[in-house]
Amino acid sequence: MNNFYRKKLLNSILYFAKNTKHANTTKIFKLLNFFDFEHFCQTGYPSIGLEYYTFPQGPVPKELWYEFKGGNVPEDFQKDLGINIETKNETDPNYIEYQFKAKHNADLKVFTPREIQILENLVLIYKNCTASEISKISHEEEKPWLITKEKNGLYQPINYLLALKENSCITKEQASEALSEHFEMFENFNIKPI
Repeated sequence: MNNFYRKKLLNSILYFAKNTKHANTTKIFKLLNFFDFEHFCQTGYPSIGLEYYTFPQGPVPKELWYEFKGGNVPEDFQKDLGINIETKNETDPNYIEYQFKAKHNADLKVFTPREIQILENLVLIYKNCTASEISKISHEEEKPWLITKEKNGLYQPINYLLALKENSCITKEQASEALSEHFEMFENFNIKPI
């Protein structure tokens, strides 16, 4: 795997799958969202650079969702990651849950010290949360998912700038410029994580 951002994506998923309970699709996608948006608030650019959309259950990296749809594991992730399909649910017999299983520890060398700190903090906070519990957090007022959903509706892209708060480490102008440069780099060098 030569794409550095793809490596960061894989190792983020491995880290969350290995270090949290209830690591299903919903929870993993929420943790990736929190990781990208927190890094953005501190630096002006996301760590991985996924594009998130307003799905009914919260922010979802749509292109990644398509890669994992139906419990599939992308070919380049298969030696590192597995998915267990669970169908037991007393309230909904049609319910299917995809549990992510890391086959080994994440390679933390692909992350900066700041990124490792954010990953560790997210695990500390959300280690035992279920997907339902973490969804409630991503749906809170003033969260980018809710703001976008209320303004633009479902299945719309979520702007990273909506995550900035008064106490963010970077101004809106600085963040806007850094974000623009970040995504230009993705396009110019064809290094998107998806």
